[in-house]
Amino acid sequence: MSIVKTPGYRLGTPDWEQRHPVIVGEDTVIGAAFRWHRDWLVLTSEGEENLRRPEKGQRGVDMGAEHLVTEYAAGRITPLSPADVTAPVPVLDGPVPLLHPRMPQSPTNLDRAREVLAALAEHCWTPYTGFPGSDNPWWQECQLCGWQGPRYWSHQRGRNGGLPSIHRHDGGCVGAEKVRELIAAYQN
Repeated sequence: MSIVKTPGYRLGTPDWEQRHPVIVGEDTVIGAAFRWHRDWLVLTSEGEENLRRPEKGQRGVDMGAEHLVTEYAAGRITPLSPADVTAPVPVLDGPVPLLHPRMPQSPTNLDRAREVLAALAEHCWTPYTGFPGSDNPWWQECQLCGWQGPRYWSHQRGRNGGLPSIHRHDGGCVGAEKVRELIAAYQN
């Protein structure tokens, strides 16, 4: 019986979707580990694979990285370029679909996406991709100042029926008074 030795790994800097490149050796990228809702997925030369949730006490990113290292050592996946595991910054070039491609096209998800898109419009945000759910990064543009970056709907919505925070994004915006002046919902 032969023993397959698994190489050590390190995590690269995650992209805007929080995909963590997994690197072995000096700079060999063997895939990426990332969270989607509560599950952890890996992206490899063979495509995406859902590993589900980690054991209690284990970090999901480590579970994903260890899975990739095992698959690589066994020869079941091959190295990728850094670009292969990095989500490109979305470019708005037409109508945005209601849902992210990983979101099931269920009536509940479609209704929720419509509600969220209406709330974003009311609060002057432009999404560049379909609704990914509340706890996944979502590329958006602030219509008040032009800032672009990932946002989480769970951080944008108001709490307990209240309005969202006046703080719109890192790096500042147009200021709290101007936000209140420009967005009708804050004027009541």
